[in-house]
Amino acid sequence: MWDFSIARALAMMAQTLPYILLRVAVYFSITFAYIIATGVGAGIGYTLGFAGSDEFQGQATFVGGILGFGLVGGGVYVLREYLLYMVKAGHIAVMTELLSGQGIPAGQSQISYGAKIVKERFAEANALFVLDQLIRGVVRAITGILGAISAILPIPSLQGLTRFISTIIRISVTYVDEVILAYNMRLRSTNPWVTSRAGLILYAQNGWVMLRNAIWLAVISWIVTIIIFLFMIAPAGAILYYFPREWGGYGFAAAIIFAWAFRSALLVPFGIACLMQVYFKTIEGQTPDAEWEARLTQVSDKFRKLTERAQTAVGMAPAPAAASGA
Repeated sequence: MWDFSIARALAMMAQTLPYILLRVAVYFSITFAYIIATGVGAGIGYTLGFAGSDEFQGQATFVGGILGFGLVGGGVYVLREYLLYMVKAGHIAVMTELLSGQGIPAGQSQISYGAKIVKERFAEANALFVLDQLIRGVVRAITGILGAISAILPIPSLQGLTRFISTIIRISVTYVDEVILAYNMRLRSTNPWVTSRAGLILYAQNGWVMLRNAIWLAVISWIVTIIIFLFMIAPAGAILYYFPREWGGYGFAAAIIFAWAFRSALLVPFGIACLMQVYFKTIEGQTPDAEWEARLTQVSDKFRKLTERAQTAVGMAPAPAAASGA
């Protein structure tokens, strides 16, 4: 079925409890900010709506809620680099140390130690964010290559099934960019562009193994997320029972946001811990394959950009651009 140990992943989460608690604090704070801002916006709209008809009041309530939600969403978007730098990357750094058999130095907190490792690898949050976006782009290209078989199946009746499988494949690679960052941390790389490039080639040449495990993780993650969502509908609906009728739909939205927070705070690090196990075990003793390197260079502009960054970082002249691709 899968090649990771759920028990070991849970143990890694327990060992990194300070980061888990930090993630819970961050993501549930964001959740409450969404709910409060949406409620305040809807309340203002509802109050202003008294100046018009019932239909106008309902529309004003809806628009106010959307504006409040959008305001917080804009703030989260602005802070996304900082969240990646201080929360996600720091947690990955500590988990990588633990998975490699290293401990946290005595007298130093996990969070400060994780931040120290990240700052040693990436002097600025923007550099990590740019690298993460390039990695995501290359992963999409690898996923496209692995799923290309669906496009050449000659049986028309299977086309719907293959499109569904391709969709599942795209959804399942959520944690891969974090795993490549973990590869950087494990090698203590001073040039993350070069290391990430090698790590992506290693991922690609073991793509089916990684994808099979990623799909299992996606299934587990979404089943748990849906269960949490269903549990949250009842209390959210009970709270909104005492609010005006026009606010009824916000209970559904609140349940979705709480499920997202739970997934981001707990299920994402669980998935990363699982996929890290598979990746490091699978690539042990391997070197990047030249054939996969050429294939990625041909199909992925993000891989070509990553190559240019890597060459520039080691003082080499960038190679000529390859033929255009996806």
